[in-house]
Amino acid sequence: MARKILFVLFLAVAIALMPTLSSAQAQGRTVVTWFVGIGTGASPDQIEVQNRVVEAFNASQNEIELKINIAASFEAAYDALATLIAAGDAPDIVGPVGFLGANSFPDAWLDLAPLVEKYNYDLEQFPKSLVDLYRTEDGGLVGIPFAVFPSLIFYNKDLFDEAGLAYPPSDFNQPYVLKGEEREWNWDTLADLAVELTVDANGRTPNDPGFDPNQIRQFGFIQQWALLRAEMTTFGGHPVYDPEKGEVELPDYWREQLAWTHNGLWKRYFIPNTTYEGSELLQPSAFASGNVAMARVPLWYTCCISGLKANWDLAVLPSYKGKYHVPTDADTFRLTKGSKNPDAAFKVLTYLLGEAAPELLLVYGGYPARPDLQEAATELRKKSFPSVTNWDAVPKSLEYAASPHHESFFPNFSKGIQRFADFRSQLYGDTGRDMDLEAEINKLEADLKAIVAEALGR
Repeated sequence: MARKILFVLFLAVAIALMPTLSSAQAQGRTVVTWFVGIGTGASPDQIEVQNRVVEAFNASQNEIELKINIAASFEAAYDALATLIAAGDAPDIVGPVGFLGANSFPDAWLDLAPLVEKYNYDLEQFPKSLVDLYRTEDGGLVGIPFAVFPSLIFYNKDLFDEAGLAYPPSDFNQPYVLKGEEREWNWDTLADLAVELTVDANGRTPNDPGFDPNQIRQFGFIQQWALLRAEMTTFGGHPVYDPEKGEVELPDYWREQLAWTHNGLWKRYFIPNTTYEGSELLQPSAFASGNVAMARVPLWYTCCISGLKANWDLAVLPSYKGKYHVPTDADTFRLTKGSKNPDAAFKVLTYLLGEAAPELLLVYGGYPARPDLQEAATELRKKSFPSVTNWDAVPKSLEYAASPHHESFFPNFSKGIQRFADFRSQLYGDTGRDMDLEAEINKLEADLKAIVAEALGR
């Protein structure tokens, strides 16, 4: 009986000590913190999955303790992260985050190139164009591809059928046949096609006598929900500020793209201006209204198209002077320079990009940068959008991801992107009709030079 009592006492003490021993074991691990909120990740369903991913990682090994810090809201996330960084308590990992979010903390991100080399991480599993999005001017690497959203041409098959026009190409280097004439699928061809698909209240196109631009009922094309730099990047990527030259320059091909847009808005009328875009005709959004034949928009737009009654499909972007440039939105996880445990954080990063990626991509709604995950992602989308047959256009477009990224950083970034936004408002608003385009582009360039100079103390 005495032995039994002693055994019971021993067992009780052991049970009482279990939390303490577990805590001590956890303290022996290297703690890695993961901050979520300045991109996606704060909705209840996402939080549940992220917590499950953390638990699975911690249970899989005994060297690292991963802890997640989810901001209370998207709006609160920036101040929360800024406070942590300023206090010298920066998280090890931040994300998923896109370029705009990351650019709010331009000096915060660790160069991953040494860690990629140290652990022999395989970057060749991704298209080079996607890896290049994260290359810095000095050859560093601030991210590894994770969720990507290439721009595509979303087109309304019903409107094409009604007009008796061939669908746009689903692959690169394919020609387009417009009214019996075989043509290169370039931006001039798209413009001519878009005119044929623009119709006023009397059924006339801009090519017909008596066409009324004040009574348009169907537009041929739109750059939907676009940043001006993304629109210009369809003609080629370019840095706003070139640190090697030490100057701001808007290249000729960006000027040509703006002229192409101005022509489409105010002379050929196949692009809706701001007034039309805000009208009831183009609600809940332009392409989803069923009254726009083609839209250049990133793949994430599938989030907001379920209300479209028409059949639609995907085509590839046109070429500019024989080359393709696909603005591609991209989210990933970044390591901070303030990480106290970069090697451990990199191991967690490879887990998030690797084993945890399928579950995270699904709940984030992201298209995988990893080719081995793309087929499964496509199968899910097929179920949601049965009229779409050209899903192969998505991975093919990733091969042409435009670089530098259309949201890439430059000095005085927030003020600079506001200047770009103001120019776009001028171009698409009623002021665009009579604007001296060349003079206003020159003014934009001059203003950007002053904005960058202000940040550089010149």
